Amino acid sequence: QVQVVESGGGLVQAGGSLRLSCKASGNFFSVADVAWYRRAPGKERELIASITSDGNTNYGDSAKGRFTISRDNTKNTFYLQINSLKPEDTAVYYCAADAQTWSGSRWLRGTYWGQGTQVTVSS
Repeated sequence: QVQVVESGGGLVQAGGSLRLSCKASGNFFSVADVAWYRRAPGKERELIASITSDGNTNYGDSAKGRFTISRDNTKNTFYLQINSLKPEDTAVYYCAADAQTWSGSRWLRGTYWGQGTQVTVSS
């Protein structure tokens, strides 16, 4: 089993910054791609950024310029730095990690989601 837990959200004023963290734990061999998503009230889930195991990054159109995704493979922890926060960034932010696990007879690869962390930006 793989557990993914996000943290670092909170209430912040517009213009401020936050660093969200996502930690993977449990019985797995490795974490490959990791992605951050968000779901704002009344809107569909949106991809913010993704990062491969060797550090290649990709950003959604709404995230370019203010968001930075990174990872620390030694800690199985993944980060999303958000600068110059705007009220429209208010959302629940989710982390999704692709992890490889051993079933006892073969390798399996699955995507594991956290419960999300709330980010609220006041104007």
